[in-house]
Amino acid sequence: MTIGNSPRSRLAFAGPYQVLLQMVLLALVLLSISRIGLMAWQWDRVEPAGSVPWMLLQGVRADLILLGLLLTIPILTAPLFAIGRFAGFWRTFSLVWAAVALTLVIFIELSTPSFIAQYDIRPNRLYIEYLKYPKEVFATLWNGFRVPLLVGSGVTLLLVWGAVRLLKRTAAEQSSWSNKKLWLSWPLVVFLVFACVRSTTDHRPANPALFAITPDALVNSLIINSGYSVIYAAYSMKHEARSTEMYGKISNEDTLKLGLDWPWLRGYQFSSSDMPTLHQQVASVKRDKPLNIVIVLQESLGATFVQSLGGVPVTPELEKLKAHGIWFDQLYATGTRSVRGIEAVTASFAPTPAQSVVKLSNAQNNFTTIASELKQAGYHTQFIYGGEAHFDNMRAFFTGNGVSQIVDINQIKKPKFVGSWGASDEDLFDTAHQQLLELHQAGKPFFSLIFTSSNHEPFEFPDGRIELHEQPKQTVNNAVKYADWAMGQFFAKAMQSPYWQDTLFLVVADHDNRVYGTNLIPVEKFRIPGLILGADVQPQQWDVLASQIDLAPTLLSMAGVDTCHPMIGRDLTVNRDVPGRALIQFDNYFALMQNDAVNPALKQLTILKPDGSAAHASYEQATKTLTLASSEVSAQEKQRALAQVALPSYLYREGKYRADASCTPAVEAN
Repeated sequence: MTIGNSPRSRLAFAGPYQVLLQMVLLALVLLSISRIGLMAWQWDRVEPAGSVPWMLLQGVRADLILLGLLLTIPILTAPLFAIGRFAGFWRTFSLVWAAVALTLVIFIELSTPSFIAQYDIRPNRLYIEYLKYPKEVFATLWNGFRVPLLVGSGVTLLLVWGAVRLLKRTAAEQSSWSNKKLWLSWPLVVFLVFACVRSTTDHRPANPALFAITPDALVNSLIINSGYSVIYAAYSMKHEARSTEMYGKISNEDTLKLGLDWPWLRGYQFSSSDMPTLHQQVASVKRDKPLNIVIVLQESLGATFVQSLGGVPVTPELEKLKAHGIWFDQLYATGTRSVRGIEAVTASFAPTPAQSVVKLSNAQNNFTTIASELKQAGYHTQFIYGGEAHFDNMRAFFTGNGVSQIVDINQIKKPKFVGSWGASDEDLFDTAHQQLLELHQAGKPFFSLIFTSSNHEPFEFPDGRIELHEQPKQTVNNAVKYADWAMGQFFAKAMQSPYWQDTLFLVVADHDNRVYGTNLIPVEKFRIPGLILGADVQPQQWDVLASQIDLAPTLLSMAGVDTCHPMIGRDLTVNRDVPGRALIQFDNYFALMQNDAVNPALKQLTILKPDGSAAHASYEQATKTLTLASSEVSAQEKQRALAQVALPSYLYREGKYRADASCTPAVEAN
């Protein structure tokens, strides 16, 4: 962007701020072009959401917030370096700062389409978290997004090259001011930058929630820019110990009272002042010898891919296995990432807007999981994964919280196929089968968590295993069908193995593949399959509304293991006629979902928004339609929903989810 034939002729009035001002103008143009392009791409969702000119104007406002943040350091240091003998240093510093800032803005913005294609929202905290794993991420990008990666990198280099050329011309002609003129103008410049960052005269400064002006989360994210979205995500991660306060205030007393006010929890004695959710769970199934427990956690296997749940028919093996066990018809995931699924399934821990406890520092040791409970009961505990177990901090979380043995790609002998995420699912299940045989022969009860990975972008799997569902080969439907085939091969061998009669199996998804949709919360993308089979399990279908956090207590009860723990998930083996609930975390939105009291075809949601407000919604599963209600949420209803998300945050923050607690009075007195 050339501002006149001579940059100095138009920007000379800015004196030592010329380079920074040109950076702002360039960024505003580039971000606006990007926003218009993204909105055109998603026009079918943008057009019905509201006034596009108004959205674009609000987008410029969000851009000024980002640019104000990027200007903060150079503007605050200007009086020290922009005058006198430091003028040369200031010129170089301004040029380098502006070039780096523009490079980051351009790179993040150009990577946005690929991120939206996967997550249906602009880059957020996931963008930051994945940067911790460059090997896996680059392999995924290279094998699954090679063209966008190369094109994006090339366009980034081209735009940065052009921008730097303009900035160099401006820097070469940048004028300096006298000390007096600089000091007189500096407070005004600081005020302007401050006004850009704050962007409002309200009590609280602007944040992404201010731009959430439509019911569609994707469209709301298009209004802002990706750089701002990523910076705000990083900021939120630094303050996530109390992240639930974005939804509103609630006392610890009300959190415990409302958070535990569920019919299935009222029969327990919560008598520990130190561990308010600690209770004794007596198994509903009495056994002379407790069963082994094996959890098969399927990567990205939502209801989207299960025909009997209204999805694509690419899981025939899972459909066959339904005839051998208990099928969950109304099971919902708590979030959209593997670590969130791990948190819910293995620790029965409810979701919050913070990171999953799998990654949080205070949950890396002595944090309650089903593995820690079973280890105390004398079980051998293990985690089996086809990739590198350190990914997403899984190794540290599991080894610190009850898992005695880690089996990952380093222990898989002569794998038949290795992709970007590690050994194939058939190699994983072959290894798991051998492990279970050896553990059974040892005569000690065991717990094994088997986590698959073949159904993960870029969807790599060996040839000749399945009849492809579609062309080309590397699609999500084909990858799911392969993963299902590999699981079917495993269970065919397991049913003929000596450990089958002594083992309880759970097959469940961590989350769906892609969570997207025009709804404020795409509820249909949180529905997942769940199946319990093995041992003496009789075929049934459970229609009760359930959450992933209900699975661990249910497994413990079915296996015949009496435990003392702080898990608040529901034991679904008893009182299934009592209506259930599901807890959903989607980006910065939290929802409490319950059955409608009158219409069984509907579910009612109380949705908490990051600006502290709340909304009612009705969800019709048959049509996958979420309808926002016009009526306001009562203070009582909002507090009840707020308690569900505040409770896990409180338990984590205060260290009240420990695995070493005992239900004996002597320990409680301490």
